[in-house]
Amino acid sequence: MKGFNLRVIGVDPGLRHTGWGVVEFKNSKIIHIKDGSISPSTKFDDGRRLLEIKNQLQSIINQYNPNMSVIEKIFVGSGSISSLKLGMARGASMVALAEAGLIINELSPKFVKKTVTGYGSASKEQIKSMIEKLLNIVPKNEDSADALAIAISGQHVGNHNKFSFSNGSDGLNLAIAKALVKEENK
Repeated sequence: MKGFNLRVIGVDPGLRHTGWGVVEFKNSKIIHIKDGSISPSTKFDDGRRLLEIKNQLQSIINQYNPNMSVIEKIFVGSGSISSLKLGMARGASMVALAEAGLIINELSPKFVKKTVTGYGSASKEQIKSMIEKLLNIVPKNEDSADALAIAISGQHVGNHNKFSFSNGSDGLNLAIAKALVKEENK
Protein backbone atom coordinates (compact mmCIF):
# COMPACT_ATOMS: atom_id res chain seq x y z
CA MET A 1 0.00 0.00 0.00
CA LYS A 2 2.11 2.85 -1.28
CA GLY A 3 1.46 6.16 0.40
CA PHE A 4 -0.06 4.72 3.59
CA ASN A 5 1.06 6.62 6.68
CA LEU A 6 0.80 4.90 10.02
CA ARG A 7 0.51 7.32 12.96
CA VAL A 8 1.06 5.58 16.28
CA ILE A 9 0.60 6.77 19.84
CA GLY A 10 2.66 4.97 22.45
CA VAL A 11 1.73 5.14 26.13
CA ASP A 12 3.94 4.42 29.14
CA PRO A 13 1.39 4.46 31.98
CA GLY A 14 2.02 5.64 35.52
CA LEU A 15 -0.10 7.30 38.20
CA ARG A 16 2.52 10.01 38.85
CA HIS A 17 3.70 10.38 35.23
CA THR A 18 2.12 8.86 32.12
CA GLY A 19 4.45 9.23 29.17
CA TRP A 20 3.10 9.54 25.64
CA GLY A 21 4.68 9.79 22.23
CA VAL A 22 3.34 10.04 18.70
CA VAL A 23 5.34 8.93 15.67
CA GLU A 24 4.45 8.48 12.03
CA PHE A 25 5.80 5.85 9.68
CA LYS A 26 5.99 7.44 6.24
CA ASN A 27 7.92 6.25 3.19
CA SER A 28 9.92 3.79 5.31
CA LYS A 29 10.93 6.53 7.76
CA ILE A 30 9.99 7.21 11.35
CA ILE A 31 8.93 10.81 11.93
CA HIS A 32 8.61 12.29 15.41
CA ILE A 33 5.29 14.12 15.80
CA LYS A 34 5.19 15.02 19.51
CA ASP A 35 5.93 13.62 22.96
CA GLY A 36 5.32 14.53 26.57
CA SER A 37 3.96 13.32 29.86
CA ILE A 38 0.81 13.72 31.90
CA SER A 39 1.58 14.49 35.54
CA PRO A 40 -1.56 14.98 37.65
CA SER A 41 -1.16 16.94 40.87
CA THR A 42 -0.10 14.82 43.82
CA LYS A 43 -2.65 16.82 45.82
CA PHE A 44 -5.44 14.99 43.95
CA ASP A 45 -6.82 11.69 45.22
CA ASP A 46 -6.24 8.64 43.03
CA GLY A 47 -9.66 8.90 41.36
CA ARG A 48 -9.07 12.50 40.31
CA ARG A 49 -5.55 11.68 39.09
CA LEU A 50 -6.91 8.83 36.95
CA LEU A 51 -9.57 11.11 35.51
CA GLU A 52 -6.88 13.68 34.70
CA ILE A 53 -4.80 11.04 32.88
CA LYS A 54 -7.82 9.88 30.88
CA ASN A 55 -8.96 13.41 29.97
CA GLN A 56 -5.52 14.68 28.98
CA LEU A 57 -4.79 11.56 26.94
CA GLN A 58 -8.12 12.00 25.13
CA SER A 59 -7.14 15.57 24.30
CA ILE A 60 -3.76 14.41 22.94
CA ILE A 61 -5.45 11.72 20.84
CA ASN A 62 -7.88 14.29 19.42
CA GLN A 63 -5.04 16.69 18.61
CA TYR A 64 -2.65 14.23 16.92
CA ASN A 65 -5.19 11.78 15.47
CA PRO A 66 -3.26 8.48 15.63
CA ASN A 67 -4.62 5.46 13.77
CA MET A 68 -2.91 2.93 16.04
CA SER A 69 -2.14 2.71 19.77
CA VAL A 70 0.41 0.74 21.72
CA ILE A 71 0.66 0.46 25.50
CA GLU A 72 3.19 -1.35 27.63
CA LYS A 73 2.12 -4.55 29.37
CA ILE A 74 2.74 -4.72 33.09
CA PHE A 75 3.77 -7.58 35.29
CA VAL A 76 2.17 -7.47 38.72
CA GLY A 77 4.21 -8.50 41.74
CA SER A 78 2.24 -10.14 44.52
CA GLY A 79 0.90 -7.65 47.05
CA SER A 80 2.52 -4.67 45.40
CA ILE A 81 0.70 -1.36 45.91
CA SER A 82 2.84 0.28 43.23
CA SER A 83 1.85 -2.43 40.72
CA LEU A 84 -1.79 -1.86 41.59
CA LYS A 85 -1.46 1.91 41.05
CA LEU A 86 0.37 1.30 37.78
CA GLY A 87 -2.49 -0.96 36.71
CA MET A 88 -5.00 1.76 37.57
CA ALA A 89 -3.14 4.30 35.39
CA ARG A 90 -2.91 1.74 32.62
CA GLY A 91 -6.67 1.19 32.84
CA ALA A 92 -7.40 4.93 32.62
CA SER A 93 -5.11 5.16 29.58
CA MET A 94 -6.75 2.17 27.92
CA VAL A 95 -10.21 3.70 28.41
CA ALA A 96 -9.05 6.89 26.65
CA LEU A 97 -7.61 4.85 23.77
CA ALA A 98 -10.71 2.66 23.49
CA GLU A 99 -13.10 5.64 23.62
CA ALA A 100 -11.18 7.12 20.67
CA GLY A 101 -11.92 3.94 18.72
CA LEU A 102 -8.30 2.82 18.66
CA ILE A 103 -7.34 -0.83 18.82
CA ILE A 104 -5.07 -1.24 21.84
CA ASN A 105 -1.91 -3.21 21.12
CA GLU A 106 0.03 -4.39 24.15
CA LEU A 107 3.77 -5.04 24.16
CA SER A 108 6.03 -6.31 26.91
CA PRO A 109 8.83 -4.06 28.18
CA LYS A 110 11.39 -6.64 27.05
CA PHE A 111 9.97 -6.64 23.51
CA VAL A 112 10.09 -2.82 23.36
CA LYS A 113 13.68 -2.71 24.63
CA LYS A 114 14.77 -5.43 22.20
CA THR A 115 13.04 -3.75 19.26
CA VAL A 116 14.51 -0.30 19.88
CA THR A 117 17.98 -1.14 21.22
CA GLY A 118 18.53 -4.75 20.16
CA TYR A 119 18.91 -5.69 23.84
CA GLY A 120 15.96 -6.90 25.93
CA SER A 121 17.48 -5.72 29.22
CA ALA A 122 18.42 -2.22 28.03
CA SER A 123 18.52 0.57 30.59
CA LYS A 124 16.31 3.66 30.43
CA GLU A 125 19.39 5.67 29.40
CA GLN A 126 20.09 3.26 26.51
CA ILE A 127 16.47 3.57 25.35
CA LYS A 128 16.61 7.37 25.54
CA SER A 129 19.90 7.42 23.63
CA MET A 130 18.51 5.22 20.85
CA ILE A 131 15.33 7.33 20.61
CA GLU A 132 17.52 10.41 20.19
CA LYS A 133 19.40 8.69 17.35
CA LEU A 134 16.35 7.23 15.61
CA LEU A 135 14.23 10.38 15.73
CA ASN A 136 16.96 13.04 15.84
CA ILE A 137 15.30 14.70 18.84
CA VAL A 138 15.73 15.00 22.58
CA PRO A 139 12.63 13.52 24.26
CA LYS A 140 10.85 15.76 26.77
CA ASN A 141 11.66 13.35 29.62
CA GLU A 142 12.33 9.70 30.50
CA ASP A 143 8.63 8.81 30.43
CA SER A 144 8.09 10.25 26.96
CA ALA A 145 11.27 8.53 25.71
CA ASP A 146 9.80 5.21 26.86
CA ALA A 147 6.48 6.07 25.21
CA LEU A 148 8.24 6.89 21.92
CA ALA A 149 10.04 3.53 22.13
CA ILE A 150 6.66 1.85 22.65
CA ALA A 151 5.20 3.71 19.65
CA ILE A 152 8.16 2.78 17.44
CA SER A 153 7.81 -0.86 18.48
CA GLY A 154 4.20 -0.66 17.28
CA GLN A 155 5.40 -1.01 13.71
CA HIS A 156 5.90 -4.70 14.46
CA VAL A 157 2.29 -5.28 15.53
CA GLY A 158 -0.26 -6.70 13.11
CA ASN A 159 0.26 -6.06 9.41
CA HIS A 160 2.54 -3.07 9.73
CA ASN A 161 5.85 -4.93 9.35
CA LYS A 162 6.66 -3.20 6.05
CA PHE A 163 8.13 -0.18 7.82
CA SER A 164 11.80 -0.03 8.68
CA PHE A 165 13.99 2.27 10.72
CA SER A 166 15.11 5.44 8.94
CA ASN A 167 18.69 5.04 10.17
CA GLY A 168 19.56 2.59 7.38
CA SER A 169 18.93 -0.55 9.43
CA ASP A 170 19.80 -3.72 7.56
CA GLY A 171 16.60 -5.44 8.61
CA LEU A 172 18.10 -7.15 11.65
CA ASN A 173 15.84 -5.20 14.00
CA LEU A 174 12.82 -6.16 11.92
CA ALA A 175 13.78 -9.84 11.92
CA ILE A 176 14.36 -9.79 15.68
CA ALA A 177 11.05 -8.04 16.27
CA LYS A 178 9.12 -10.49 14.09
CA ALA A 179 10.64 -13.41 16.01
CA LEU A 180 9.75 -11.77 19.32
CA VAL A 181 6.16 -11.18 18.20
CA LYS A 182 5.84 -14.86 17.28
CA GLU A 183 7.34 -15.86 20.63
CA GLU A 184 5.09 -13.45 22.54
CA ASN A 185 1.96 -14.73 20.77
CA LYS A 186 2.64 -18.40 21.68
